[in-house]
Parts: sequence; C-alpha cells; structure tokens
Amino acid sequence: MRTAVRTAPAALPAVVRTPLLVSAVAGLVVVVALGLRFAGDSVASAFDAPLLPGPDLLPDPWWYVATVVDFVGEPVGSAIVIVLFVGVALLARRVRTALLVLVGCGLTIAVTSLLKPVTGRTIHGGYLSYPSGHTAFATALALIGAFVLADRLGRAAALTVTAALALASGALMAWTEVGLGAHYPTDTIGGFATALAVIPATAFAVDRVADRL
Repeated sequence: MRTAVRTAPAALPAVVRTPLLVSAVAGLVVVVALGLRFAGDSVASAFDAPLLPGPDLLPDPWWYVATVVDFVGEPVGSAIVIVLFVGVALLARRVRTALLVLVGCGLTIAVTSLLKPVTGRTIHGGYLSYPSGHTAFATALALIGAFVLADRLGRAAALTVTAALALASGALMAWTEVGLGAHYPTDTIGGFATALAVIPATAFAVDRVADRL
C-alpha cells in the first residue's frame, strides 16, 4: 500500500487551516451581504460619511504616501509584486505558495472585477466601486505571507500573526483608497472580505490537488 508523502510545504498550513476556512465562509457572507445592501447606490452610507476625507482629500505629505501604496494595487505594480512573491517562493522551494500567489491573487482580482458591474455601486458619478480590488489584493498578499510564517509558529501565534498582517495590510490600503477618493469605506470592507473568502479556499484547493498528484 502506497502512502502519500507531501513533497513541498503546504499552501495552507494545518495549524491555521480550520479557522481560516471558517473565516472564508464568513468573508463570503460579508461580501454578499454588503453587495446586496449597496447594489446600485451612488451615495455614501451613514457608516461611510463620517470616514470620508474632505473635498481636498489627503493633505501633503500623506497624499504622496497614499499614491505609493496605491501603486501596489495598480496593474503594473501588482504584476511586479506578484513576480517578486513568486520568485522568492520558488527560491525557498515553496512551489505551492508560488502557485497560490498566481492563482489566489488572480482569482481575487477576477472576483472583485466581476462583482463591480454586478453590484453597480458607483462613486463620483459613475466609477464602479464595490468591492475595492486594491484592498482585496493587499489583503490577499498579506494572507499568503502569513501562511508562510505560520509554518514556523504554534497555533495561537500563527493565528495572531495571520490576523495582524491581514488587518494591517487591508487597513493601510483601505486608508489609501478612501483618502484618495477612490472608494467608500464599505467598499474596502468588501475588498478585505473578498480576499478572506478567496485565499484560504484557494490554498486548500491547491493542497488537495497537489497531494493527489
């Protein structure tokens, strides 16, 4: 009888697998609930309004900081970051992590891009805004990085690091997108929840397929 032997580190470490898959379901619920709530809207909600910047948006020098952070989520910036992440993962012989970066980030971007016209929420007179793709992408990268660190930590520490990295990265990009006037705050919550739904599920699928192969 042959026994399957894992030849590469898991994309989704066992130490965080169950909590993250539960969180993925919660993320899906949040994405759908917010999408239904704000479908077709073109104004800030009561939650959004107090968090929006003034008409002049972010003052200097914070505007320049925000534009640098925003570049990470732009097509060129995201492509550069993905190539760097994949390269580092392959150098570290984490083939599944490299695959997760490509597939997971690709799916995250695809989902946010598809949800925008489906939801139809707009900002500034016609720009589709829900959910925030920039926030989703930043959160996705943070989760993947946290999964790598989780391999070396105990359960409590791994979950703490994963939550801290995801929240910090998501919050930074959310601040950027709201400060630059590109999104409502609830758009960024939807973006965060999208990554939370997509990345753990994709990582689990990568491991299942790789184990069978």
